[in-house]
Amino acid sequence: MARADVRRVVSRGAGLAPATASLAALAAVMLLAVGVGSVHVPPAALLSALADGLTGHLHGTVDTIVWQLRLPRVVLAALVGAALSLAGGAFQGVFRNPLADPYLLGAASGAGFGAAVVLVFAGAVPWLARLGVPLAAFGCALATVAVVTLLARRGSQLPSVALILAGVVVGSSLSAATSFLMLASRDRAAGILSWLLGSFAFASWARLLPVAALLVPSVVAILGAARALDVLQLGEESAAQLGVPVAAVRLALLAAATLATAAAVSVAGVIGFVGLVVPHAVRLAFGAGHRRLLPLAGLWGALFMVLADLFARTVVAPAEIPVGVITALVGGPFFLALLRRQQR
Repeated sequence: MARADVRRVVSRGAGLAPATASLAALAAVMLLAVGVGSVHVPPAALLSALADGLTGHLHGTVDTIVWQLRLPRVVLAALVGAALSLAGGAFQGVFRNPLADPYLLGAASGAGFGAAVVLVFAGAVPWLARLGVPLAAFGCALATVAVVTLLARRGSQLPSVALILAGVVVGSSLSAATSFLMLASRDRAAGILSWLLGSFAFASWARLLPVAALLVPSVVAILGAARALDVLQLGEESAAQLGVPVAAVRLALLAAATLATAAAVSVAGVIGFVGLVVPHAVRLAFGAGHRRLLPLAGLWGALFMVLADLFARTVVAPAEIPVGVITALVGGPFFLALLRRQQR
């Protein structure tokens, strides 16, 4: 084997090692999260319950707890964490800024406004009750980003500065509208605030499957654009000279990342800092190459979210802390440290 081939094989193995270790850690943490709770499930009983579910023969309380209550919640937390982290990595790559996050274009504000409208008016408007909070949040998140994109477009161009400014303005306006709804309907304010802070308390297989179906094309599109993202870091002019269709790639990545963000927010609420913290942590540990960064960001985001949700539901049990509070407590100091580093 030639020396160049040996180097290629060694490099590929070195690249697979972090992903393999991260995948093993994620599997272990998910098993831990399924077993820990108000009813402790020992490892032997947990493995037996998982085997019963895979064979389609559920029986007993433990099997019900594992398959109907905890496993959907843990899997949904992993999917949401992976989605937000991948979307954050895509946004940071598109805007060439490690301070970008999945909510930069107003998806969180739009989802929050949609959820607040349903929670406030569902009793008086029957079709809003049939629509439900997740679907309303998802639709409003997509609509908000579409409006932001239309406002920022200049002919066939989509300037980054105009896109960010439009996102800030539209997002701030929708956040103000959500606050007004909370003040105008004080009896619904607690429910709106609870949703805005994020939770997996109502996780179920019925909620999980549509999210997974929406995430598949988003994840494929983001991972498939890893090489193009690497080239974009050289600048738009250099990327165009190297044959990358800059406008099309940016629009496709923004659409895929927005779809992933909207799907995650629609079922879990607004969970902050995950899309900011995790991709940058991977970048600091393994470099800025997106072919390694994006898969690891997805795995680390899933791992981080499962741990955050486990902590949220056990630290003050039987009460439960909104998972967004936990991610903010971790992500806030990290963001400040990152900002300080950028200033230096």
